[in-house]
Amino acid sequence: MGTRYILSDYIEQAMAKAAYDKLDDGSFSGRIPSCKGVIVFGATLHECEEELRSTLEDWILVGLKLGHPLPVIAEIDLNKEPNREPVDTV
Repeated sequence: MGTRYILSDYIEQAMAKAAYDKLDDGSFSGRIPSCKGVIVFGATLHECEEELRSTLEDWILVGLKLGHPLPVIAEIDLNKEPNREPVDTV
């Protein structure tokens, strides 16, 4: 089994819940309903998806830095305090 990264898994699971809409002018909007304020616009669906991933990553990092509660997605809870082992055990 390969290495798993909790932040990557969180982003992938959140992106799987993304909702996209085609706008009247032919452009697209994208959002992740459980992540309040994460909404983007793009000229193409691909551009919109890339922008949504980038915005989600920034939103998570700012939320973690400022201590904002983040939604639990697919049982991944980024709000938990990390388990740290003493340096002398390394």
